[in-house]
Order: sequence, then C-alpha cells, then structure tokens
Amino acid sequence: MSARQVSGIADIAPESVLLAGAGRAILLQLAHPAVGHGVARHSNFAANPLKRLNGTLTYIYALTNGTPEQRAAAVGWVRRAHAPVRGEAGDDHPAYDARDPNLQLWVAATLYDSAMVVYDAVFPALEPAVADAVYRDYAMLGTALGMPAGLWPASRADFAAYWAGQVGALRVDGTVRAVADELMAARNAPWWLRAPMPVARFLTAGLLPDSVRDQYGMPWSPRRDRWLAALFRVTAGTWPLLPARLRHAPMRFYLDRIPVA
Repeated sequence: MSARQVSGIADIAPESVLLAGAGRAILLQLAHPAVGHGVARHSNFAANPLKRLNGTLTYIYALTNGTPEQRAAAVGWVRRAHAPVRGEAGDDHPAYDARDPNLQLWVAATLYDSAMVVYDAVFPALEPAVADAVYRDYAMLGTALGMPAGLWPASRADFAAYWAGQVGALRVDGTVRAVADELMAARNAPWWLRAPMPVARFLTAGLLPDSVRDQYGMPWSPRRDRWLAALFRVTAGTWPLLPARLRHAPMRFYLDRIPVA
C-alpha cells in the first residue's frame, strides 16, 4: 500500500499487522492508575484476555469499516460494559469511572499512537495532509462513547505534547503489574493464543516507552532492540506485498460476528 492510497482511518485500521501494537496499547492503558485499578477491580480480562481483545477489535473495526447497524451494536456493547466500572478513590488509587471523558481520551490515544508506531514501521510514510486526516479520524474511538470532540488534541503537534505529558505521569504499582503479568503469561488462554505469546511479549516490551517498560520490569537490551528493528525491516519488505484479503482477514472475521437486528 502506498501513502497515496490512504485517505483516512478506514484505510489504516484493517491492516492486521497493527495487532503487533495491541499489547503496547493495553499496558499503556493499564499504566494510567484510574484505568489500571478500574480494570483490576471490575474485570477478569487478565484471566480471559480474549474477551477484552475481541471487544476492542470489534469496536475498532465496526467504527472504522462497519455498517451503521454494526457501529451502533458495538457502541452499545461497550457502553454497557463500561457502565458498572466506577469506584471511589482509595489509599493506593484515584477514583475511576470508565465513562470519564479523560479516560476515554487516554484509551483512544493509546490505540492511535500504538497503531501509528507499527504502521510507520511497516508502510511508507504518510503525506502530512493524509497523516492529519488519519489523526482526526481516530478521535471517533472516543467521541462515539461520549467524549467531547474538543477534548481530542487539535493537531498532531498538540497530541505529541499531550502524549509526552501523559506518559510522564504514568505509574505502575503492584496491582497493575500483577494484572499485566497475568495477561502476558496467558496461562488460561487457549493453546493457539499461548503459542505466539513469546513474540507478543517481545513486541510489547520493545514498543513501550522506556519509562513504562522499566516500571513493568520488562527486560530489554540494545541487542533486543536490534532484533526488533530487523523484524520490522523484514515485515516492511514483505507485508505490503500480501493481498488485502489476507491482510484484512481479521477485520472481516470480527465484522461478520457482530449480531445486528
């Protein structure tokens, strides 16, 4: 795919290679204390990682490439899942509410940033105007759930400033680290999900910001950094040559599973 063939998020989201950044997005979300403790207290997703992964992918694919009926169904499912996730502040965590627009902003931001980190490593660079359009489109992942459109940073430069501030404020405590460790171990997942987990852990550690990786206690080294760069060089040389029907197969799978009236 060349940059000229991309006009917005609908052309970016179907690329299943972006799943290489899924672990990065999830661990960044968890490192926000309000998100991490909300998940720890109201979700079993570490023990059942497929549920959250399936829900997130269904939501993204429905919003970006689904029919109006599929989009409505996915948004309704997420809203219902978020409704009970709220709690008062405690000694070791802030108050949290999954419907908080600022938390919706952070989750959407991690999905955008992680997608673009992988996309930029595999595909030709987007023209600035196209990159701006893709960036604006990603706001829908938050606004569909009620986040005010004005909360999404106005430009990619504004986003970079927001991102730097948020990453600098992330904190991984024992509760969040335990959730992440269980998630990355995938002990209760089916064998076909456990099998690629060493690669998933490698990608997640390599793609995380250094400060967040260190807080999670994930090992890294210059040698591993070279391996990661080599992996992406090989992927960049082969992935764009695959037919779209293969690259986009997960999207079609998830869209086909959305029940609509």
